[in-house]
Amino acid sequence: MKKQAILAAALLVIAFVPRLGAHCDSLKGPVVAAAQTALEKGDVKFVLKWVPATSEAEIRDAFAKTLAARAASPQAREVADRWFFETLVRVHRQSEGAPFTGLQPANYKPEEGIEMADIALDSGSIDAVQKELLDSVTAGLRARFAAVQEAKKHVNESVEEGRHYVHAYVEFIHYVERLHAASTEPAGHHGIHAQVAEEH
Repeated sequence: MKKQAILAAALLVIAFVPRLGAHCDSLKGPVVAAAQTALEKGDVKFVLKWVPATSEAEIRDAFAKTLAARAASPQAREVADRWFFETLVRVHRQSEGAPFTGLQPANYKPEEGIEMADIALDSGSIDAVQKELLDSVTAGLRARFAAVQEAKKHVNESVEEGRHYVHAYVEFIHYVERLHAASTEPAGHHGIHAQVAEEH
C-alpha cells in the first residue's frame, strides 16, 4: 500500500504541478475565501497564512486601507474588497514564483486534479482519488514498459527501428524518473515552505 500511495502522490504532482496556483486565482478559491472571512471579522490574521513573513507588512497595510475604504459607501466597499483580494492573491502567487494575471471568475472550474483534491478534503476521504490516480499511474507505467519491450525485439533490424526503440526507452525512463522524483520531493509552493523551514 505504501508503494501505491507513493505512485498516487507522484501522478498528482506530475500531472498538475505546472498548473498549481491557478486554483488560488479564483474568486471561489481558498485565498479569497480567507480574505472574505478576514474582512467580515475585521481580523487580518485569517489571511496571513497565505503569504510569507516578508510580505506580512504589505498585507497588513493593504488590509487596514481596505477596512477604512469600505466605510465610505457600498460602492467603495466593493472596489476596496476587490483590490484587497487581488493584492493578497498577487502576493501569494509571487511567493510561489508564479505570475498573477487577474482573478478568475466565481464560475471558474479548476483543473481536474485540483478539483479531485478539494473533493477529497471536503469529503474527508482520499480513497476515490487514490484509486483513480493509482489506475492512471499503473496504466501509464505498463503502457510505456510494453512499448519498450516491443520495440526492443526489433532494435537491430534497421536504424529506423533502433530510433523507435530509443524513443520508447527514453519515454519510459523519464516517466519513471518523474514518478520517483515527485514521490520524494516537496510539491509546489516552494516560496512559503522554504521560508517557514528557515524560520524554524
